Amino acid sequence: MDVLRSEVHRFAPDRSEDAVLAVPQHVGAAKPRSRGGLVLNLRDGVALVDRDGAKTWLVYWARDGVRGGGAAVDPAGRLWAGTTRYDEGPGGWLARVEPNGDAKVVLADVAVSGGVGWSPDGTRAYYVDSATGRVDVLDYDRDSGEATNRRVLAEVDRGLPGGLCVDSAGAVWVALRGGSAVRRYTPDGRVDVDLELPVEEPTACVFGGADFTDLYVTATGGSAVLVAPGAGEGLPSTAFAG
Repeated sequence: MDVLRSEVHRFAPDRSEDAVLAVPQHVGAAKPRSRGGLVLNLRDGVALVDRDGAKTWLVYWARDGVRGGGAAVDPAGRLWAGTTRYDEGPGGWLARVEPNGDAKVVLADVAVSGGVGWSPDGTRAYYVDSATGRVDVLDYDRDSGEATNRRVLAEVDRGLPGGLCVDSAGAVWVALRGGSAVRRYTPDGRVDVDLELPVEEPTACVFGGADFTDLYVTATGGSAVLVAPGAGEGLPSTAFAG
């Protein structure tokens, strides 16, 4: 996503092709849908884009001072959509959005919703509110979608944590904004890898490539997209069931 330009980019590395979808609002996240098209976390809520480009609101929750932030799809196909404040203080939220549009606030008083992900066995959820300077972990129940017992996995001492992804070993990779790196935390919160980057403001990371071994990293300042081939072993993402 190019948030402030309201653009979603679909990049094919093997062909160096970049397709751009212009959307009507600032966009924090875009995820594939199981029936085709995309689900978008926009400034004023969550929207669906069909294969033919038609756009409809799934959830509309417009509020002054808040826009869509990081989002991810859980193992059961629900969207977890965070918000980001662009004025002072908390007041945002992380919501769980069902395929039919029902939404429930999972975490309140969020300032900057960075990233969310799940352990390979589906028993843990990881979450970053960048303003807290830490990576949190919660107990997760796939059937109900409930996430409880929020606690600190790791305090970040290098920049601020941003977007994250989880690899096949259950380790959490976190982009460190202002830290010029992506850091890997083991499931018990130990720093395992600091992947140094030639940019100061990495914003998010995800595994891709044919074998999910290449780590892609987005960054502000030149709107860079970087790749670290063979950085680890990631997992395929789940499509939104709506």
